[in-house]
Amino acid sequence: HLLNDISFSIKAGQMIAIVGKTGSGKSTVCNLITRMLDYDQGEILIDGVPIRDIEKHYLRKNIKMVLQDPFLFSKTVYENIAITDANLAKEKIYEAAKIAHVHTEIESFEKGYKTIVGEKGTTLSGGQKQRVAIARMLVDDSNVIIFDDSLSALDTKTDLMIRKALKNNKQKTMIVITHRTTTAKEADLIIVLDEGKVSQIGT
Repeated sequence: HLLNDISFSIKAGQMIAIVGKTGSGKSTVCNLITRMLDYDQGEILIDGVPIRDIEKHYLRKNIKMVLQDPFLFSKTVYENIAITDANLAKEKIYEAAKIAHVHTEIESFEKGYKTIVGEKGTTLSGGQKQRVAIARMLVDDSNVIIFDDSLSALDTKTDLMIRKALKNNKQKTMIVITHRTTTAKEADLIIVLDEGKVSQIGT
């Protein structure tokens, strides 16, 4: 078993930080919440409903995960952000990019939002790719956001600004996997994992 005797609850609108050494089970927790992995014992409940009773597509529409190395398509920056709905209002795309602190940089590109992203995001830096992926997740209006170590590609200031904007803007529930103490200490609750168990929990 990757995880043993793990138990915690998250209130709507809270920011939870999950910390721990590599291999302690941090990503496993996130993969269970989004049902990328299924559990064989215990329960995961959302608003009292076992997640196994929630259709996967509905669950994943409401819980979005930003990975450490996000995948961008060989399309324009605009299309990458609007990937789930090509008919989104322009304002919504720009608003999401502003919250993700990437709007000004996109505007500064020669072709702006029409800039084609290379096969693996070659035209963008790691931090820019992260922020485009964050903008893409924001236009989707999901209630729960999981950052799987994806804020670490950003400098501390941008990381903080994005989290502040999210907290003020949407009242979203955030689960942040992080190695950064500065990120963790802002959380409403910090869960420390060690070899698949919760070793500490608190602020």
